[in-house]
Amino acid sequence: MSHDEQGVGQSPKSTERTPLLAGEQTAHGGQDSERSSLDGRQASQDEHEEAALLEPQQEKRTAKWYLWRAFWVILATLVLALFIKGWVDSDATDFDLGGALKRALGGGLSGAAAMVLQVLLLMPIRTIMNYQYRHGSSLATATKTLYQDGGIGRYYQGLFAALIQGPVSRFGDTAANAGILALLRSNSYLNRMPTLIQTIFASLCAAAFRMILTPIDTLKTTLQAQGPRGTALLRQRIKTNGLGSLWWGAFATAAATFVGHYPWFATYNFLTEFIEEPSKEHQLGLYLLRLAFIGFCASIVSDTISNSLRVVKTYRQVNDTKVSYSEAARLVVLQDGLSGLFGRGLPTRILANGLQGILFSILWKLFLDLTVGKKKPVRSFNMYCEQLTRRADPKASAATEMPSVDGELIMMGARYQF
Repeated sequence: MSHDEQGVGQSPKSTERTPLLAGEQTAHGGQDSERSSLDGRQASQDEHEEAALLEPQQEKRTAKWYLWRAFWVILATLVLALFIKGWVDSDATDFDLGGALKRALGGGLSGAAAMVLQVLLLMPIRTIMNYQYRHGSSLATATKTLYQDGGIGRYYQGLFAALIQGPVSRFGDTAANAGILALLRSNSYLNRMPTLIQTIFASLCAAAFRMILTPIDTLKTTLQAQGPRGTALLRQRIKTNGLGSLWWGAFATAAATFVGHYPWFATYNFLTEFIEEPSKEHQLGLYLLRLAFIGFCASIVSDTISNSLRVVKTYRQVNDTKVSYSEAARLVVLQDGLSGLFGRGLPTRILANGLQGILFSILWKLFLDLTVGKKKPVRSFNMYCEQLTRRADPKASAATEMPSVDGELIMMGARYQF
């Protein structure tokens, strides 16, 4: 009985405790559910708050993006308007469109043929140079890596863009130089400006045109540095960052052009006066060699000064993701030190420019002999060189005092970049 009572007594305790336990579990479950619900609402609220905080920033960035580009469009429009006004008002300046097109092709049919063959012969070393700009390594290592990546064809990635870039940039340089000349001559104040300031105007004009051609350079350089995947990389970048990603590195391109422009002409003018000019009629080979040597020395000075900008420009231009100029410079220094920032790819560039200047002069003369004959080429070459090497009086503007943006005929070959 006691056992039954105990059992009965235990049973109610058991049954009494069970609802309590269930109630406690239900209460705890309800509290957990309520707590999770509160946590969910809190998280949702936090997400909404974060979204609310992020949305204005995105709008602010978007507004800043449009304002920044609107500023440059307005500035470019004003500069273009000044050029057009100067061109129209100036009676002293006559831009020869046919002559500019001829010079863009290297001085006629022979120059165009020399340019094409020059690209075909020197494209490998330019590809190695741009690969070094992005990835570092020595000339031998870069050459071996590129060959293992795709054989001989790997050295010619971006060939089509390289063939387009040279003539277009050369024509733009010639036209821009004529435009700045018209602007300087049409304004009585600008015409009295010091030669140094006028030269800076010409350098800025050349740099601005290089910025316009950045997409062509981006395609060429990306294919050279990244190989066959470069095209897919650019497509993905355009999808992610828009067409503006094709202009990554444009400011560094302009800066490198501007920084290297004046030292090139300063070195060129100094060596032209310092090295005696041989006779074009009796010592044509020596005359060509002198021009090639002057162009080579001028390129060494110019490239050494502007090389760090080209390294940063190439890194940003061909990178998979968007990277700032400062971050690109930091990554290069982190990998190769300051010597990498200032010297990466520089020996290869100097070698390429040296071969290019000599090769262009030889090929130009060779194709001229083949297309015109044995006697006429010397006369036509001399006449052309006399026109190109004619020096203006000291009071003339900088655009006429110094050679054109391309320099003389052989200088054009030495400065042609691809």
